[in-house]
Amino acid sequence: MKPRPWRQRCISEEITSEAGLRECLTPPLTLKGRTIQGLDLEPFLAALGEQDLEDTIFLGCKFGGRAQEVKLIEQGAAIFPLINNLPYDPYRSSLYSVDELMEGREQGGYPATRDFKIYEHFDRARRRETGVGLRETLAQRLHDHAIDDALEELLGKASGKGVVAIMGGHGTARSDPYFRAVTHLTWALTRAGYFVATGGGPGIMEAGNLGAYFANYSDPQVLDDVLAELSKADKFAGDEEEGTPAYLVAIKRYFEVGQAVLERFSGEVDPALAERYGREQPEPGQSLAIPTWFYGHEPSNLWSTHVAKYFSNSLREDGLLAIATGGVVFAPGSAGTMQEVFMDLAQNHYATFRFRSPMVFLGRERWESLFALVQEFVKARGGETLYGDLIGLVDTAEQAFEFLEAHPPRLREPKAPLYELLDSKP
Repeated sequence: MKPRPWRQRCISEEITSEAGLRECLTPPLTLKGRTIQGLDLEPFLAALGEQDLEDTIFLGCKFGGRAQEVKLIEQGAAIFPLINNLPYDPYRSSLYSVDELMEGREQGGYPATRDFKIYEHFDRARRRETGVGLRETLAQRLHDHAIDDALEELLGKASGKGVVAIMGGHGTARSDPYFRAVTHLTWALTRAGYFVATGGGPGIMEAGNLGAYFANYSDPQVLDDVLAELSKADKFAGDEEEGTPAYLVAIKRYFEVGQAVLERFSGEVDPALAERYGREQPEPGQSLAIPTWFYGHEPSNLWSTHVAKYFSNSLREDGLLAIATGGVVFAPGSAGTMQEVFMDLAQNHYATFRFRSPMVFLGRERWESLFALVQEFVKARGGETLYGDLIGLVDTAEQAFEFLEAHPPRLREPKAPLYELLDSKP
């Protein structure tokens, strides 16, 4: 059984295109119980008037006037109206791309990007003395719900042999040995058919998306060439204090060096370079980034092909671990990485999302004492036979890859829900 991660929404009930709406307006299909999101409904005024709209929801749609809205409500629909004057769309029907988030950077640097403008809006709202207003709170929740839906749609198509999540320090330098190890690991994983996911920021997260991006090259030596270039701007903040002009200068340099690498190795590349490193196709390897505006001072990296960016950090972190049915690799990090270790351990212990998956600690020197603590917990709580063998301590990218390959996810023993027991009582 192929792992199907996390919330398991019924995407087939959602309509986000005019073509999909036309199809459902054609008998024997119906709009009853469906959700229509982000469409202009004025051209469909007559056809909608003939529909049974019981339990139908319209999210952020445009209508042909107030009279049409009232009529649809009388037919049984619920309408969530447009929310104007926001730098983001609460009802978007797709994930972000790097280009979309970085729009404006060439004209005004990172502070001019769509990504930064949304962060600024979000951060100003949470700094208000009176707290975040209800309108803004609802808009953010609707946005994150839309990202959930778009993410599940992507995973239904692109998860391959399984999603492998990469965790580790956001401040890890591009010249760090663990940065290199992670790029080689995710290059190998992507070429083997796994789908890599990271937290989408700098450091180890960047390394995870970077390795996957270059999986369209058959020679891993390309990674070392790329890393030599990227290390010219070794850290996104350059060890500068947040909120200072020097901090922004460091981020500007971080992006400039990354952009130069993109221009050299992506799109129309030097034929000699393509031959040297065995470029097999122009499209980069796919990967997923799941960043958050909660940490908006950290720029999203340039190397993912799909970006599921959230306002809620708790939803983002729990979701990133939940979709990682192929396993989670923990490179050295700080408090955030430690938190993710115990969140993943809890998900495995309780099989929260139906599967137990590998936990791989990369770096014996860094993780040996914590690994021993985790093993002691698993043994004390009777989890050795359930998932004890899924937890591994390794030193190299090759060992991490081999461990993931040798330890596929494990389906939880099914249990009858309590309500079925109640239903069966005479």
